[in-house]
Amino acid sequence: MKYALITGASRGLGRAISVKLATLGYHILINYAGNTAAAEETLQEVRQAGSDGDLMPFDVANAEQTRTAIEAWQDAHDGEYIEVLVNNAGIRRDTLLSLMPAADWARVLSITLDGFYNVTQPLLMPMQFHKFGRIINMASVSGLRGLPGQTNYSAAKGGLIAATKALAQEVAKKNITVNAIAPGFIKTDMTEGLDEAALSKTIPAGRFGTPEEVAAAVAFLISPQAGYITGNVLSINGGLYT
Repeated sequence: MKYALITGASRGLGRAISVKLATLGYHILINYAGNTAAAEETLQEVRQAGSDGDLMPFDVANAEQTRTAIEAWQDAHDGEYIEVLVNNAGIRRDTLLSLMPAADWARVLSITLDGFYNVTQPLLMPMQFHKFGRIINMASVSGLRGLPGQTNYSAAKGGLIAATKALAQEVAKKNITVNAIAPGFIKTDMTEGLDEAALSKTIPAGRFGTPEEVAAAVAFLISPQAGYITGNVLSINGGLYT
């Protein structure tokens, strides 16, 4: 059985990615921090897509919670391993830096960067032992160009991009690829409240993207055909930033 762990999988991009990977035959490990009802909806969609999955509740920013959950799964699945990891968990706390509470700075960076370390690190040795792995880190156009009002989010996603490039070089000889995807404006709950009509005018493609378009890119990057692609950042933004 092939296992894929998607963090922040109870909604939005995480849910779409879970469903897409389910169609490819992966058993989906659905991580979420607290919304069990939404995570169960993701699980139902995974099953409707022809596969199955398990709920894995833990806060990726909490090192002890994360390690306990992953080690419990590993102990219960002797001889098996998680071959695909999608580090998707993230939040926005937008405001000008001059007005930003310290807690908003810390929480955004912790979920993205500490979360990347906490989840990825214990999965690397099994991937290296089996000489195969696929790691996808969900970055953002904000991490490439920087956006005003998102200094914390830009810092987090920019750091994730740098970590992607570094880790890719560490594990490439073990047939493990590490890539990032940098979405622009995608129609999810993360973009609710934004003026879609006005913002679409700034996008060459003239529209917001869909979660399914991002999920399709993940599906390609974890495929055998993408085995020579690593350390890259794939922008999915309709031409907003090139």
